Amino acid sequence: MISIKPPLREPLACDLLVRADVVVTQDENRTVITDGAVAIRAGIVDRVGSWTELETAYAPATRLDLGGKMLMPGLVNGHVHLPMTLFRGFADDLPLMDWLEKHIWPVEFQLTEDMLGIGASLGCAELIRTGCTAFLNGYFKEYITGDAASAAGLRAVLGEGFFHFPSPMFPTAEACWDTVRELDARFAQNPLVRTAVTPHAAFTVTPDELAASFELACELDIPWQIHLAESAEETALCLKQYGKRPLAILADCGLLSERTVLHHCVDLTAEEIAILAETGANVVHNPASNLKLCSGIAPVQAMLDAGVTVGLGTDGAASNNQLNMFRDMALAALLGKYRHGDASAVSAQTALDMATRNSAKCLGWPGLGRIEAGCPADMIALDLAHPNLLPAYNHVSHAVYASTGMEVCMTMVGGEILYLYGDFRTLDVKALRGEALRAADWVLSKSGR
Repeated sequence: MISIKPPLREPLACDLLVRADVVVTQDENRTVITDGAVAIRAGIVDRVGSWTELETAYAPATRLDLGGKMLMPGLVNGHVHLPMTLFRGFADDLPLMDWLEKHIWPVEFQLTEDMLGIGASLGCAELIRTGCTAFLNGYFKEYITGDAASAAGLRAVLGEGFFHFPSPMFPTAEACWDTVRELDARFAQNPLVRTAVTPHAAFTVTPDELAASFELACELDIPWQIHLAESAEETALCLKQYGKRPLAILADCGLLSERTVLHHCVDLTAEEIAILAETGANVVHNPASNLKLCSGIAPVQAMLDAGVTVGLGTDGAASNNQLNMFRDMALAALLGKYRHGDASAVSAQTALDMATRNSAKCLGWPGLGRIEAGCPADMIALDLAHPNLLPAYNHVSHAVYASTGMEVCMTMVGGEILYLYGDFRTLDVKALRGEALRAADWVLSKSGR
């Protein structure tokens, strides 16, 4: 008998083949692979599996051996004001409204394009260093943050902030509409940058203006984000101005949908949580900022149990002092247990979901936050040799409870390495240090201190 051997299959070409001791995929099944590998082609994950399997299946142009490392999706910061790195430590230990009205706004409204650029670039460096690969921003002259993010290689969703009263950019809220359209057109062909419509809050923008801005978001088919129910004090202001709680203002205007992203949501009732679930509105939790401003602890597990998508964000460095998503993951899990009186609430896996898949949905970019075939190759690696990560029984637990963010040794977006073993490949961090000192002198000069 003559046996016919099947023809040998030629290895597939790919741009990069990454090997790691552990791959936390965050796929639908939350698969964790020991001695795993990821094949990348044209910035997209082509295949994820064991090293033994992929080593023979692919002929890569480049190999990256991350022995002793844990590979995981890049974290997604669902709420940040990137240029506010300029105000890190500038006005600490103050309640929200005092912090805003007496300290932040007076200097913020004098910011120049030069200062905004320094703040945005500093923020990009911090995000890259601590394993964040995408963020949802809200600030002024957002094209500056977009340019900084694009140059750094990060993904960004930009929101041009506006108020009912005059701001550094607009005399009225409606004056912002053309700028939003221009911003959207400016980055239409940029694969890293998208846009959002960004009213500040229900107590600083009128209901008619909120409704008009939501129509603009629908017209452009982009997310609509707003600070909401951040504190009991905000609720009191809305009740005084409109006789309604913050969420009711939005609900009565028909502004709650899957495109809606609500930041903070600390002061919510059970009935309001049910409305969020029914309408599909998304929430971004900001635990460190909420604690620092003494705004309260959001009912995260109650929202999740109701079916609300809850992402995670740092808020700006002025009200957090860090843009480190690892710290906020840990705080989200720990505070969730205390808030609900249940040690099983907001588990490590839940917190990681919030910082990856859920935040990606809040950005309107659902392919992010996972290592899965067909998704962008946005990945980070943690060095498992750090003493605080030894021994390792549960790598998801370590990512949330044990990691500090300083274990990040590699950050990649779209298959391009932005940071590797201390080397920033897209930013001149040494020059940025000098620019930060210059910016500090400028802020102090404008504050009258």
